[in-house]
Amino acid sequence: MKSEICEAISYKKIITFFYEGGVRKVEPHCHGKTTAGNEGLRGYQTEGYTKSGKYGWKMYDLTKAKRIEVINEKFNVRNGYKKGDKGMSVIYCEI
Repeated sequence: MKSEICEAISYKKIITFFYEGGVRKVEPHCHGKTTAGNEGLRGYQTEGYTKSGKYGWKMYDLTKAKRIEVINEKFNVRNGYKKGDKGMSVIYCEI
């Protein structure tokens, strides 16, 4: 899964996945190990299911994600992303 997500980040391609109740469409910006020790993804959710009803910046615990798919749709780097994400203890790849 790590190489697939890093490739999506490298080529700025959107990913979709099932997460906590529904499918989400996300622009991946950083992938790594969270400070809680989980495999994580920092991304900007643009469409799909959301518990809060809001889109925007989110941290996803990838151990809870299913059916991760890189789609052939590109995105631009979002304002507000800070390199060296403080929510990650180890960064595998980032924008």
